[in-house]
Amino acid sequence: MIETPRLILRGWREADFEPFAALNADAEVMRHFPAPMAREDSDALARACQQHIDEHGFGLWAVERREDGAFLGFTGLRRLPPESPLAPGVEIGWRMARHAWGAGYASEAARASLAFGFAEGLAEIVSFTATENERSQAVMRRIGMTRAPDRDFDHPAVPEGHRLRPHVVYVISPPG
Repeated sequence: MIETPRLILRGWREADFEPFAALNADAEVMRHFPAPMAREDSDALARACQQHIDEHGFGLWAVERREDGAFLGFTGLRRLPPESPLAPGVEIGWRMARHAWGAGYASEAARASLAFGFAEGLAEIVSFTATENERSQAVMRRIGMTRAPDRDFDHPAVPEGHRLRPHVVYVISPPG
C-alpha cells in the first residue's frame, strides 16, 4: 500500500469491481481506447492487475480517496509483456473515473508510483498513449517524463489505419 496526502494506492477488492466496470463502460473515459469494456472484461482486468501485484510486488493499484474511501480508478507500474514494442521494461499507467478528473489525482498517484519504482531500483519507467490523448500526455509531462519520439510505435493491438494506432512514448529515469 502506498499513501499520499489525498490517496491510497492498494490492492484490489471485490467492492472495486462495480465502480471499475462503470469507469470502463464510460465512453468518455475510454475515448482513447478502441471501445468501452464489457463488465466481464473489466472484472478480468481487475483480477489481472491484482495478479501482477501478487507476482511482482507492484502493479496497477486501485486508487482510493483517503477522505471518503471512494474508488477513483487505478495508477501504478506494470511489467510490459514480451510482445510489447517497448519490452522489456516497466510502464506507468493510470485510468481515472470521470468524476476524479481535473483534481490532480492521476499526477499525485503517478508521482507516488514513480517514487516506489525508483526505490525498488528501476532504471527507467516508460509511458505511452495514443498520439491524440493530450490529457494523458499532460500528466506525463507534469510528473517529469520526457517525450522519446524515437521510441514511438503503432500499437499492435489496434487495427491498421485506426486513429488510435499511433502511440507516443515518454520516459523517466531516477533523479540524480
